[in-house]
Amino acid sequence: MNDDKGEGVAIANLIGTDGCSIVGWVYRWTTGAHAVMWDVYGPQPVSEIRPDLTAEQKQEIDFDALTQIGRGDLH
Repeated sequence: MNDDKGEGVAIANLIGTDGCSIVGWVYRWTTGAHAVMWDVYGPQPVSEIRPDLTAEQKQEIDFDALTQIGRGDLH
């Protein structure tokens, strides 16, 4: 994706519960919004973000919910 054309730019990797697999990416759009894009296997639990994001960015993508995927804790 190309930031010059109004598209998103990947700014961080979503790391799976094994501590090393990349299960998705966090994108920043030219509007300033952030979004998650999953790999081909779809949503999976996330253990961390590399590089780390600010608290506001984590709140925008609901990092707490990303860590609970597949655990039945989501509303």
